Amino acid sequence: MPLDPTSLASKSDAELAALGKDRSLTAEDWAAVERERARRAAPRRAGGAAADAAPRPAAAAASDAATGDWNLDEALRQLRALLVPGETLDAYAVQRRLFALTNRRVIVAATSGRFIALSRGLFGGYTLSDVRWQDLRDANLRMGIFGADLTITSLTNEDLATSEGPGHSATYRGLRKDQAQSVYRLCQAQEQAWREKRRVRDLDELRARSGGIHLGASAAAPVSAVGMASGETPTIRLGRAKEMLDAGLITDAEYEAIRARVIEGL
Repeated sequence: MPLDPTSLASKSDAELAALGKDRSLTAEDWAAVERERARRAAPRRAGGAAADAAPRPAAAAASDAATGDWNLDEALRQLRALLVPGETLDAYAVQRRLFALTNRRVIVAATSGRFIALSRGLFGGYTLSDVRWQDLRDANLRMGIFGADLTITSLTNEDLATSEGPGHSATYRGLRKDQAQSVYRLCQAQEQAWREKRRVRDLDELRARSGGIHLGASAAAPVSAVGMASGETPTIRLGRAKEMLDAGLITDAEYEAIRARVIEGL
């Protein structure tokens, strides 16, 4: 039975699809069916293109510009919201999905004032841990095949104290390699800077414990007077100075200057 082209407009999409597969149709009837299907599909395609071209919310546009991952950008937004005034986010590293099959991905970051680790819950919320740069004892990076492991060790005592036992360590596994390297470099730079500051403080504390020996222009009081105030003999004072020299806290020239002042005070 020949197909009436005028009846195609009243047929459903499913009926048109069935007619398109009907091998008994003539070439003219099949072409009429395809023209009707194309006529119906044109508005749908136009609507989809308009939706794609429509401007997205500003937050979503900024998110795509940052990483292209909306979930990750939301986590970074939470991370930035935790920064104190004047603190800047210098680098961050994200855990790869391969290492976060049972949890949401961990994010670690290096800011201008501290190291931050953000662990997010499966159903919302997050757990934050941070280490101030002055409390950072060591940072280690292990590069694997699929990701990098970053280990951060912090001092158990704060405020530049160095006479402590083993520090507290935390390892963050499966981080993206290039991002982990950026965070690690910043950690290393801060560790070295604060290590020198702690060394200077240790030197000052040892000098104070040795009876108040000060070098340079700050040594206003004679060594003999300081020795009497501290109640220590010249032998004890020279012994303390030798210990400081052996520990590398003072130079040979400084040791000789101390020795000369102690001898002058005899």
